[in-house]
Amino acid sequence: MTKPGDSQTKKTIHELAKEFPDKTYVELEKYRDADRNEEAQRIITQQENEELKEDQGKEIWTEVWKARYEKEYKLRQEAIELFNACHAKALELEEELKKLKKKVDPVHKIQKARESGL
Repeated sequence: MTKPGDSQTKKTIHELAKEFPDKTYVELEKYRDADRNEEAQRIITQQENEELKEDQGKEIWTEVWKARYEKEYKLRQEAIELFNACHAKALELEEELKKLKKKVDPVHKIQKARESGL
């Protein structure tokens, strides 16, 4: 298989003269130059297509990672909120425990009564 740019795809003026004997040298040069320009354009287009495919691949991965980041961020925010709620509840329970300890329990009441002489 011949690739663009191979010597088999580029015809020389001599080969073109054999193929088109009624054409002048100037016409054959124009034909050869047009063929070369077309080949160059095809190569440029091919390179642009490859670059577009790479860019699209990058965009897809960027979107995937962005979606993953947003999902993880949302989960972290929920975890932080849950942690803060648990922490607040723990503080409330600690305060309630302190209040209960301040209220004298029956054993402590008896000791206090004995100390006061009752």
